[in-house]
Amino acid sequence: MEIEKVKIEGLLIVRPAVFEDDRGYFFEAFNAEKFKQAGLQTKFVQDNLSKSSKDVLRGLHFQNPPHGQGKLVSVVRGAVLDVAVDIRKNSPTYGQHYSIILSEKNKTQFYIPPGFAHGFKTLEDNTIFSYKCTEGYNKDAEGSIKWNDEQLGIDWDVKNPIISEKDQIAPSFEELNSQFTF
Repeated sequence: MEIEKVKIEGLLIVRPAVFEDDRGYFFEAFNAEKFKQAGLQTKFVQDNLSKSSKDVLRGLHFQNPPHGQGKLVSVVRGAVLDVAVDIRKNSPTYGQHYSIILSEKNKTQFYIPPGFAHGFKTLEDNTIFSYKCTEGYNKDAEGSIKWNDEQLGIDWDVKNPIISEKDQIAPSFEELNSQFTF
């Protein structure tokens, strides 16, 4: 298992060692000791799965403190463009984003700690997306940012994604009053 830091502090890419043969494949998707050595939160309390058609866009979502949610995300089937936006006040990368392709083929995982808004766009039909969460869902703590906010400059590579009503009316990044600090 290889755990790589990226340009925005706190975000981690996890690339498992995959063992393939004529029967299929095997890989270790989670190892608490290896994650701990990399500084990764290992107390996961909730697992979620979503299934989406191609060009579905979900996000950008987060949960406010004290219910901030870290997520270890991966794709079981299909592929996504996954995006995390730094919403930690006083962070040198506040408002910046990082994107990565996650797929059933590359088996890459992405760790997004509390203090980031998260979203993804599906690249294939019948994509199954997996989230391991460090905090349970709390409706009163949920927040969102408009997925196509010009200030964020995220290239989703889609003109008319399929989005929820909630995501259509999400506030702009400028309207965000982040409760997270760096």
